[in-house]
Amino acid sequence: GLIGLSWLLNVKKETGLKTGVEVATAEHVNNALQFDTDVLWIGARTTVNPFSVQEIADALRGTKVKVLIKNPVNPDLKLWMGAYERLQKVGIEDIGLIHRGFTSPVPTGFRNAPMWQIPIEVRRLLPDVPMLIDPSHICGARERLQEVTQHALNLGYEGAMIETHIDPDNAWTDKDQ
Repeated sequence: GLIGLSWLLNVKKETGLKTGVEVATAEHVNNALQFDTDVLWIGARTTVNPFSVQEIADALRGTKVKVLIKNPVNPDLKLWMGAYERLQKVGIEDIGLIHRGFTSPVPTGFRNAPMWQIPIEVRRLLPDVPMLIDPSHICGARERLQEVTQHALNLGYEGAMIETHIDPDNAWTDKDQ
């Protein structure tokens, strides 16, 4: 919320680091921009809803902020591509994609199955759009982060978005990832 955004702004002023937050509504976008946030990302549960993505896109119209789009939770290439197209249509030029895995009806050994064929197809269709891997959400366990990240880098991904905590064993949520 606003308190967290003010903390991020203070960190940015003190360190010069860029800041980023997840947005799910137009209000989130407006608040993030008000606090000079450098990067916004649309989460997997928002990407799945074209109405929410359009609301975010409309709120971003006329801005120059970098926007990252996580793949939808379900393995649907068209929803991921649709989110990208909605942002592009309102003039957002600095767009990247985040592969965070997909829900699967069968056990895969992952928290969210990577289903590599989907991001590979997205890369084929959008070869110039940067893609990051989110191995924390794919793996659900720290032990596989390096393996999954390396696989993504071997496929030409530009980087990783890794969930971190100063003391992961005592994190309140997602301590295993």
